[in-house]
Amino acid sequence: MALVLHTYKGNKGAEKALIAAEYTGVQINVPDFEMGVSNKTPEFLKMNPIGKVPVLETPEGPIFESNAIARYVSRLNGENSLNGSSLIEYAQIEQWIDFSTLEIFGSVFMWFGARIGYMPYSVPSEEAAISALKRALDALNTHLASNTYLVGHSITLADIITVCNLSLGFTTIMTKDFTSAFPHVERYFWTVINQPNFKKVVGDVKQTEAVPPVTSKKAAQPAKAKEEPKKKAAPAAEAPKPVEEEEAPKPKAKNPLDLLPPSPMVLDEWKRLYSNTKSNFREVAIKGFWDMYDPEGYSLWFCDYKYNDENTVSFVTLNKVGGFLQRMDLARKYAFGKMLIIGSEGPFKVKGLWLFRGPEIPKFIMDEVYDMELYEWTKVDISDEAQKERVSQMIEDAEPFEGEALLDAKCFK
Repeated sequence: MALVLHTYKGNKGAEKALIAAEYTGVQINVPDFEMGVSNKTPEFLKMNPIGKVPVLETPEGPIFESNAIARYVSRLNGENSLNGSSLIEYAQIEQWIDFSTLEIFGSVFMWFGARIGYMPYSVPSEEAAISALKRALDALNTHLASNTYLVGHSITLADIITVCNLSLGFTTIMTKDFTSAFPHVERYFWTVINQPNFKKVVGDVKQTEAVPPVTSKKAAQPAKAKEEPKKKAAPAAEAPKPVEEEEAPKPKAKNPLDLLPPSPMVLDEWKRLYSNTKSNFREVAIKGFWDMYDPEGYSLWFCDYKYNDENTVSFVTLNKVGGFLQRMDLARKYAFGKMLIIGSEGPFKVKGLWLFRGPEIPKFIMDEVYDMELYEWTKVDISDEAQKERVSQMIEDAEPFEGEALLDAKCFK
């Protein structure tokens, strides 16, 4: 019998197990599910008498509670790094699972739930929830200041469950203004949530732009609507209309880069050539790049990080560059980039090469990716053979680069 996960789409608790399954190679089926209907059937109530989701159906019997399900899935395929390599690591993983569930998820739910009508709203209760959440995030931020992941040097079940718990806050109530006080938590969240095994389950995650308004007291009083059905019927029918009008998708404006004259250089063809060239890179990929390059339709840019003296810790520097590349995702259709982290010890230098559609760096990238202002940008003069050779070396990760070893090279494609 295959594993079957009963849940509705988008359930943050269910996502913990589904992400763990991506890391362990466990197959889980997720059938159609209608909350309020499927969870009221006798078959479902035999698995979880209180009718809550998620529930995992296994050959040995059902499991409910999202953390318990994720733990089960993480151990199904024997030994793996999700549960640590020692008893102390296992205990620390359990520690962070409990911490993020009780201190972070609990506080987020108290804040968000009261605002959308899951529980009575009061200003003192909200202030207490926000205060508790800030205290928890501050503790997490301190830990992440010197750690890429919660335990050890790779993703564990602690990261899966913690990031899923954080995701509820980031997507519903924790705006950028709120989370900016916890920069290491921000870096950690966006680094982990954009890992391939996470994205297969959660897709593209966007941070909420506003705290939701408090649900009106009238909307939470159905008894009055029953007393005066005729008076209440009209407002009830009309109430959703403004929301529908506000949420109706507007025609998407074309990106100005899509309006440029056609270019003989097809960016996807270059990206495929780069990815598929496994040998003779200089003769195949680099030659192919210069054969394809269209200086009328594209431009090349060098970038140099302005604050290299801060790059004293290797993994922090690598995470900084990784975060930059994640935030550049909005430019994937129009750009190709190489970022080099240079040096055998700190402070490390960060230098990059970028290919952009159009003659200048696209304005929407400069406006929306705050990292851009952290770099000095210099347009490449391809008539200068030295600059052209530097472009070639950066594309192929030539080492040593400008006389120094490479700590790492990252590609945006």
